[in-house]
Amino acid sequence: MPELPEVEIVKRGITPLLEGRRFIQVVQRRDTLRIPLPEDFAERLRGRKVEQITRRGKYILLYLDQGEILICHLGMSGKMSLKAAKDRDRPDIFEKHDHIIFITDRHDLVVFNDPRRFGLMTLCDHDALDRHPLFRKMGPEPLGNDFNGHYLYEKTLKRRSPVKTVLLDQQVVAGLGNIYVCEALFKAGISPAKKASNITRTEVDNLVPIIRLILTEAIEAGGSTLKDYAHVDGELGYFQHCFKVYGREGEACVNSGCDRKIVRIIQSNRSTFYCPACQD
Repeated sequence: MPELPEVEIVKRGITPLLEGRRFIQVVQRRDTLRIPLPEDFAERLRGRKVEQITRRGKYILLYLDQGEILICHLGMSGKMSLKAAKDRDRPDIFEKHDHIIFITDRHDLVVFNDPRRFGLMTLCDHDALDRHPLFRKMGPEPLGNDFNGHYLYEKTLKRRSPVKTVLLDQQVVAGLGNIYVCEALFKAGISPAKKASNITRTEVDNLVPIIRLILTEAIEAGGSTLKDYAHVDGELGYFQHCFKVYGREGEACVNSGCDRKIVRIIQSNRSTFYCPACQD
């Protein structure tokens, strides 16, 4: 599943083509993704202007005129691709899993493709976003000021779950996923199996800026391409070449002086990668 850096890259990719434009047509090729699309979805979007595009956690938010927000989630395999008006075929050719096609007043296309259909799109009033079931319990953004050592330490004090499980809880912090939590815990020297309640304030104060750094570096590298993720222009991300532990089971630890190999364990049905010597 695309994590915060990948979603941020997609958001940045679609912004120049969509922000400030109107949808002259929306082609809806199925009624259901992960959840049913809103009734009259395509018709409700026709003629609407995209005033601003933001990201919240792993969701892309398109603020429309008339007080509504188009909420988008890429799911496991969803992707957005762009086709400028000058590059469009005549007629346009769409693939089997191109489920939603947005056509702007400049005649550019944004196509949402999702083979596994775990993505979603829905609509919400501007003033109801914080109360929406998808967002009302969502934690702060890890790159925002509300995510800090004091906040995270308070969240870990009474949690007996492993620290990795707590960091993946979207009610604790929004947008973090398996890849970047593994990488951040390695850089911080914290075992992913350590109980959150046993994490010291010093460790937390060290971990927060590391999380910010890992996410920022991943965004600068265009995200991580493992299976389905690609930029809106089809280019691939490069941060996977910087992984220190993720996906490196059985390989040597990169830390100087460490002769151990990276191991993989299963936590909450997800693979966790770490160095048993460097992360205590």
